[in-house]
Amino acid sequence: MRTAIIRDARLEDAERLLEIYAYYVAHTAVSFEYDVPALSAFRARMAHTINRYPYLVAEQDGIIQGYTYAGAFVGRAAYDWSCELTIYLDHTAVKHGLGRALYEALENRLSRMGILNLYACIGYPDTEDEYLTKNSAAFHTHLGFSVVGRFHQCVCKFGRWYDMIWMEKIIGEHGPDRRPAEYRNTIKEGIL
Repeated sequence: MRTAIIRDARLEDAERLLEIYAYYVAHTAVSFEYDVPALSAFRARMAHTINRYPYLVAEQDGIIQGYTYAGAFVGRAAYDWSCELTIYLDHTAVKHGLGRALYEALENRLSRMGILNLYACIGYPDTEDEYLTKNSAAFHTHLGFSVVGRFHQCVCKFGRWYDMIWMEKIIGEHGPDRRPAEYRNTIKEGIL
């Protein structure tokens, strides 16, 4: 595998990231969207995420080959120590270790921010087909996630019904003395 550089995403990366994501929207049931978002909408999503959570890209030879980011889990203050993770690789760049490198870098950042629980929402087929395999679940299992919930036939794309699973990974200790979200934000911004 060629060496990858993992760095913070920039809004100028939006066009390439959307190019990567568009494949999954148009050709798979990995993304639950039906239509590829407009570049302006995608850039706005990025800006919203970057405001509070890490958003990372993997570059090889100056070309972004994948990205990952964290987002709020549920969105209420009492969930502040939990995050939902998302990852997309260029569909030609899978199975080369980029996903692991991205997730490890993201997990490290989130741990330093005081995040304790990581979650992934994953489309899951009863029977694999041309739109959805069990690869994402296997990837997450390989990285220490476990299935904590399954919703049956709750996703319909390409005229087919799919299950959705939630996977979880605990990365910190759940003690009574937790620091507030403001403290975590200063770590994200490199102040501490």
